[in-house]
Amino acid sequence: QVQLEESGGGLMQPGDSLTLSCVDSGRTFSNYNIAWFRQSPGRGREFVAAVSWTGASPWLTDSVKGRFTISRDNTKNTVYLRMNNLNLLDTAVYYCATARNAMMESPDGYEYWGQGTQVTVSS
Repeated sequence: QVQLEESGGGLMQPGDSLTLSCVDSGRTFSNYNIAWFRQSPGRGREFVAAVSWTGASPWLTDSVKGRFTISRDNTKNTVYLRMNNLNLLDTAVYYCATARNAMMESPDGYEYWGQGTQVTVSS
C-alpha cells in the first residue's frame, strides 16, 4: 500500500529557494514513477515534474525548467523537488503522486496522491 506525504512547503519571497519532500511510508516506493503536481485556487492540477523509478529521465514542465530539479532516493523512499528562484506564479499546493504506468502530464495517469503541501510566494 502506497502512502505518500509531502512536506517542506512554506511562505517564501520571490527569488527564494525551497526543497519539497515526498515520502512513501508504504515502503513500495521504488516500484513507481513519481510526479509532482501543483494546484492554485481556481485552477486544475498542473504537472510540474516527474522522475522514473530508477531516478533516471527527470522531466520538468517548461515553466520550471532551469529553476526546479526533481530527484529521488529510494533508500529513503523519498522524492525531492528542489525549487530555485521562486516567483509569484509558483504559489500553489504541491502534490506528489505515483504513476499508474508511464509518466505523463495528465493527473489521470496517477493513482496514489499525497495530501499536498502549501507553497506561497509573496513579496
